[in-house]
Amino acid sequence: MSRPDVLPATGRHLDGDDAAKWASLAARDEAADGRFVYAVRTTGIYCRPSCAARPARRENVSFHATCAEAEEAGFRPCKRCRPNAPSLAVRRAEAVARACRLIDESETVPGLGVLAEATGLSAFHFHRVFKAVTGVTPKAYAAARRAEALASGLGRSPSVTQAIYEAGYASPSRFYADATDRLGMAPNIYRRGGEGVAIRFGIGQCALGAILVAATAKGLCAILLGDDPEILVRDLEDRFPKAELFGGDPDFEAWMAQVVGFVACPSRGLDLPLDIGGTAFQQRVWDALRRIPIGTTATYAEIARAIGAPAATRAVARACGANPIAVAIPCHRVVRSDGALSGYRWGVARKRDLLTREGVAP
Repeated sequence: MSRPDVLPATGRHLDGDDAAKWASLAARDEAADGRFVYAVRTTGIYCRPSCAARPARRENVSFHATCAEAEEAGFRPCKRCRPNAPSLAVRRAEAVARACRLIDESETVPGLGVLAEATGLSAFHFHRVFKAVTGVTPKAYAAARRAEALASGLGRSPSVTQAIYEAGYASPSRFYADATDRLGMAPNIYRRGGEGVAIRFGIGQCALGAILVAATAKGLCAILLGDDPEILVRDLEDRFPKAELFGGDPDFEAWMAQVVGFVACPSRGLDLPLDIGGTAFQQRVWDALRRIPIGTTATYAEIARAIGAPAATRAVARACGANPIAVAIPCHRVVRSDGALSGYRWGVARKRDLLTREGVAP
């Protein structure tokens, strides 16, 4: 069996960079597209790393940083993978962007066939590409956008019914079927800025400084960390400006003690219900974060791939930054691709401390 870092015909060892490129060719890795192209001496053709063409013999392959470099060496572009055209990832992103604009600009939600035709893809292929790029189906994206439009319109329209129609719902019954899940509360309550929603909260000290724990009837809605308890209270008030805030009762104090204990010793786990708001995309990211095992880390790119949206690394980072529930939704376990700590809403020092407590040496 030949070694992957040795050319079989010559016995010459590949350097580390060429070995990595060979691995990309073997895997037909789309992530390597745009980083280099490879040319085949026997055919005079150069290709993307992900090209589905029959693999060439190693001794006949050369690597080039750009298409221009390959063409200067006398090679012509492959007609199958079109290395001198926009990459497949770029073409997919552009197609999805066209579909998103069509959804956003239409008064009613376009059907799958209409969206696919607008992008030049079959309905089946379009559905698969859309989910791969955005992390959600076209139907889920359209539903989320309508919910956002409704949330905005509820504060301006004279009635809930008018806001429902203006947001693109065909009838009030279609909206009310899932209104509470979409808004996090009944639409008339949402329209009043959350007025009447009861939130219990408590403030204490934990291993990382001051901590505020808050919960609705559904579960924990905020775990905030900081140095100044008054600032934490103002943060909670800004999040829920018209909610009714109450000091925690004895049952709630037991919840708070469990959270404080979890911060000090993460291996205990935290078996409490959560009341998670956020957009559909944020919820997908936060769900992925909760699946990162204690004592391990993941990169933003790995989380993006885990939710089926490999191109959404920056959006994943923004979702981590918007996480309102510290520790229980462990955004502190997400690091940069080089393993270094990146920003953390409650301070990089706390992020380092949390990882150290979990047995990770940042």
